[in-house]
Amino acid sequence: MDVNDKRAAIIQATLELVGENGFHGCPMAMVAEHAGVAAGTIYRYFESKDILIKETYADLEGRLLAGLMENYPGQGSVRERFLHIGVVLVNHLIVAPMELRFLEQFHNSPYGALHRRDKIFGERDKSIVRELFEEALQQQIFKDLALPILFALTFGPLVDVCRDHILGFITLDDRSIQQTVGACWDAVRR
Repeated sequence: MDVNDKRAAIIQATLELVGENGFHGCPMAMVAEHAGVAAGTIYRYFESKDILIKETYADLEGRLLAGLMENYPGQGSVRERFLHIGVVLVNHLIVAPMELRFLEQFHNSPYGALHRRDKIFGERDKSIVRELFEEALQQQIFKDLALPILFALTFGPLVDVCRDHILGFITLDDRSIQQTVGACWDAVRR
């Protein structure tokens, strides 16, 4: 297994084990075993469990961003870009339950609080989503609410319906995904 394969295996193992057992139920030795690497090897790539968790999130966020950028209507209206982001996010998460579980745990932990604070209020690394929401506020397309509220009104319901789909409470198809993302648009627009 080469260096990139080992690192990818460790990140995938972390994603799966945290999704199943939570952060505290996922010791480094378990990650190493699940990844098929020696216990000491994991520390060659990640100095600590905190760094491993943050890097796993960064890897997942990178994959999500790559998916969002595929066919992204960069010159489209705010509504078109919003709908694209929502639809891509839902489609990604409903086929990746472990990623959803990891994301939920991360965002509801101190790791996620720091990350979200930086994404919402930080000046470096503005996300495409934050830029879109700021543009919508500036153009008075969105309700005059704080960014965290607008994010919650958008992404909270989308994550919930993804979870409910995975649990078998509902079945999402293209039409219901479009309608759900449209309902989130209705929640934030003026």
